[in-house]
Amino acid sequence: MKPGTKLKSAVCDTEVMVIRGSDAVVECGGVPMGEERPADNASVNPAFAAGTLIGKRYVDPAGAVELLCVKPGKGSLSIGGVALRIKDAKALPSSD
Repeated sequence: MKPGTKLKSAVCDTEVMVIRGSDAVVECGGVPMGEERPADNASVNPAFAAGTLIGKRYVDPAGAVELLCVKPGKGSLSIGGVALRIKDAKALPSSD
């Protein structure tokens, strides 16, 4: 995955853009994502059905992969069965 690549879910409407990537396979709803949406949708794995939120950045625990959600959906993002988490916003410095 290289920055700027758009990935589409095979189980729901989720679409993400790669901000920072590696050679990992990103999954949505427990099914690998691809650059093209397949003609027939698979079903969402209930263990990965938390959904995605538009405009949020998702990162893996190591911080090697960062994805920006450009279209929300019912499936949640994961890599190798490990769920991605929403990236925390940076705290602004105090202006005292």
